[in-house]
Amino acid sequence: MGSSVRELAEKTPAGRDRYIDLLRVASLGTVVVGHWLMAAVTVGDDGRAEVGNLLAVVPQLQLLTWALQIMPVFFFVGGFAHALSYRSLSRASNGGSVYSAFLRARLQRLLRPTMVFIGVWGAGALILQLGGQGGGLLDVALRLVAQPLWFIGIYLAMVAFTPPLLRLHERWGWGAFAALVAAAGAVDVARFAFGVPYLEFLNFAFVWLAVHQLGFLRADGKLRLPYALAGTGLAGAALLVALGPYPLSMVGMPGERVSNMAPPTFALLCHGLWLVGAVEALRGPATRWLARPRVWRGVVAANGISMTAFLWHLTAMLGVYGMLLALGVPLPEPASAAWWAQVPLRMAAAAALTAALVAAFRRFERPAAAEPIAPGTASGPAAALGVTLCLFGVLGLSMVGFGGLLEGRTAMLVAVHVTAPAAVAMALVGWLLVERAGGRVRARRWQ
Repeated sequence: MGSSVRELAEKTPAGRDRYIDLLRVASLGTVVVGHWLMAAVTVGDDGRAEVGNLLAVVPQLQLLTWALQIMPVFFFVGGFAHALSYRSLSRASNGGSVYSAFLRARLQRLLRPTMVFIGVWGAGALILQLGGQGGGLLDVALRLVAQPLWFIGIYLAMVAFTPPLLRLHERWGWGAFAALVAAAGAVDVARFAFGVPYLEFLNFAFVWLAVHQLGFLRADGKLRLPYALAGTGLAGAALLVALGPYPLSMVGMPGERVSNMAPPTFALLCHGLWLVGAVEALRGPATRWLARPRVWRGVVAANGISMTAFLWHLTAMLGVYGMLLALGVPLPEPASAAWWAQVPLRMAAAAALTAALVAAFRRFERPAAAEPIAPGTASGPAAALGVTLCLFGVLGLSMVGFGGLLEGRTAMLVAVHVTAPAAVAMALVGWLLVERAGGRVRARRWQ
């Protein structure tokens, strides 16, 4: 892998925005480390294992989420990359469906490792259930490992909406972004001031697509005055938390009446503005740092495995806790001195196990070889149906988990009850439709 990374790094086009690649890797890495740190596993008197949240044990630490809830940066990066990719494919098309080719090009490295993850965990869960195995930390793992898939579902929606929102951006610029911000604010007013039910779920679209739209502005060089953007976002989030119904934590907390994450709130949108402004303010020195060959090779290497690591990092973390329990190692009370003393060892072990899982599954993250679009080889409606099925399948699985496959355990996805087998089937069929509908394409840029 070292030689291929070196070759990729050396062949980097002069005009490539290396900082965007660093942000992509850094945002996913921050999520991984945050999950490892926040997990607080305990074993009750009845022997049942539970995974709590360190931020609930030590509420003062919730302020850290204002820096470590980094997902808005990843979606911002996505907007930048999607704008470049769609425009490149539009220039390269020869009469084929740009939309379906765009979906396939953008989703290859996302869906292939995701489908492998779903397949491995789904098969393992079925074998365990048929063998009568379960209980303890295993049941917790079957429920938790699928939760990060919500991020992939949201990202699928962003890719699907890129063409129409990019056209709006090209016509209205900042006006298109402002419209999404206004819509997100209106949803929260209707939710909190007037108690309108179910409307809050619209902010899964309005909040995250507004952040995504900032990536379009960045791609066109229109995202200026980063300090003003960061200051406005930070002040807005602080005022909303201090004076409104919004909690301090920018991630979901167990037992909270209101979560800033599910569904997203206007406070989370302000948080996204603050983060995007902050990372943009650091672009100059970071770009100079990335000009160093060794640093850039590290970013290239990390980009090649980042999605695989993200998918499997909770598996590794729970595997480490499982080994500790199997070896009879006592788990200290969360946030105690003994617990903090164990943190470096647990995180090092989780990193090592994640590296082993990445070594096993990273080949599925490599995009397949592709050729230019041929006229009539791609189907836009089939691709749209495929990404929709993937979206609902992945989101449904993130909610219901892999437990209770044979009992028909369900979770509520907006207004529909979904089971794990149904979610897996939707995701698989959707992925196949996207793969077949997309034709074969090579974008001119590898952003």
